Amino acid sequence: MISLTVVGVVFGVVFLAELPDKTALAGLMLGTRYRASYVFAGVAAAFVVHVVLAVAAGSVLTLLPQRLLQAIVGVLFLAGAAVLLLKKDDGDEDEARTPADQSFWKVAGSGFMLILVAEFGDLTQIMTANLAARYDDPLSVGLGAVLALWAVAGLGIVGGRTLMRYVPLKLITKIAALLMLALAGFSLFEAISA
Repeated sequence: MISLTVVGVVFGVVFLAELPDKTALAGLMLGTRYRASYVFAGVAAAFVVHVVLAVAAGSVLTLLPQRLLQAIVGVLFLAGAAVLLLKKDDGDEDEARTPADQSFWKVAGSGFMLILVAEFGDLTQIMTANLAARYDDPLSVGLGAVLALWAVAGLGIVGGRTLMRYVPLKLITKIAALLMLALAGFSLFEAISA
């Protein structure tokens, strides 16, 4: 059974953490050069692969004793918050190679490969694994994470420039870090009090 609460929490955390990431900028770059629907198809498929891997890793963590699991999840959330808070702004993003023609398979394949390589082991993939371990609800966590990543990709592809004019990346990063600190505190409290 899908928990809408878990889907909502995961969506919020992953969305805020991914929004200032290179994915939105890569999607924006590809979306300005190629048909948005083709780019989104490739990017969306790559994110599904990443979330499945992350949820599987998180599900393995649930085999640990509850107290140890909560401590590990708490420490990982603290590390994720530290990464977000200490991350330096990247002025120059590496430009990805883009296909020479506009065919669906070339454009979608380019988007898929770009995200598959760029996001492997990324903070949001690690966060998704942590959330899967935290909630022990792989379907809800996976759905929330995929929807969040798709939303960020869609924003980046279609309306990234407009959004970034109104919402500073530093603010989004700080909000995501605060959410992760709250989740870390909650997990560590559960580890200590269990």
